[in-house]
Amino acid sequence: MAVAADVTIASMHRFSVMHHGRNRGCASCLKPRHPARASFGARVCRVVPLIMDHLLFKLVATPLLLAAATLAARRWGEAIGGLLVGLPLTSGPVSVFLALEHGPAFAAQATAGSLVATAGQAAFCIAYCRLAKRGWPTALAGAAAAFSVIAFLLKASALPETGLFLIAILAVALVLSVVPAAPVRAARLDPPRWDLPLRMALIAGLVIGVTMIAPYVGPETSGVLASFPFMVIILAVFAHRMSGAAAAQQLMRGMATGLLGFAAFFHVLSLTLTRLDLVPAYGLAIVCTLAIQAVSLYRMRVPVAVPTE
Repeated sequence: MAVAADVTIASMHRFSVMHHGRNRGCASCLKPRHPARASFGARVCRVVPLIMDHLLFKLVATPLLLAAATLAARRWGEAIGGLLVGLPLTSGPVSVFLALEHGPAFAAQATAGSLVATAGQAAFCIAYCRLAKRGWPTALAGAAAAFSVIAFLLKASALPETGLFLIAILAVALVLSVVPAAPVRAARLDPPRWDLPLRMALIAGLVIGVTMIAPYVGPETSGVLASFPFMVIILAVFAHRMSGAAAAQQLMRGMATGLLGFAAFFHVLSLTLTRLDLVPAYGLAIVCTLAIQAVSLYRMRVPVAVPTE
């Protein structure tokens, strides 16, 4: 625990410029009377504002990303909504927090867990689509079990990140071949007022919880937990109950399409986090993801012929 605390404090020290820029006369940081006390005071002075800044960001940024994806799904349909939630909207911010609080090496190791979870999410999509006609509780239980089994097997295999990336791409290709694209006429939904705030609160709790338990469960397990498809579960169950199994299936297909960018995001991070600074590493991963998602979005918007009866 002492080593983990020192690593956290050292990583936070690199990001304390803003605080010290406004507090150059801080008694805990400058010309102390007692060096031992000053060392502790300096650490507190550096760490506390950063913890609050990170916590505030966790409480605001990630729920807003979920809100944007939810509103887009309501506006443009389940497939587009699934494509958007396929983005690393939850695990991406978690990865940033892991890098800031535990160092780039820890976050780079966590990418293996995220790539494992990508294949698990593909299995989640297939299982849900196969069981959708039996009702959302059965479909959700089967999909969660499929995710857990695949994630456990791949995590136990100890494959390198490149091998996990290739498996993830093959798994996504399997989903797209098994779940055909089909137009769905969804009924206009009128969700309750508490729906969106509840989703945002759940995601905020997830992000904070994963970052808090990360030192205890290890980087790979943290990556798997961060990549569990909580957002798509919320959207899929809601679509399933309100619009039927076909709508939920198209949401799953959209999510699978988005997983291509998801896998690319974490594969790029696995190659760059220990070689580049955080900003260029995450910037390159984001650019690659957005490029893939743009191509996927264009292909999804191509009109599909509807057979006439």
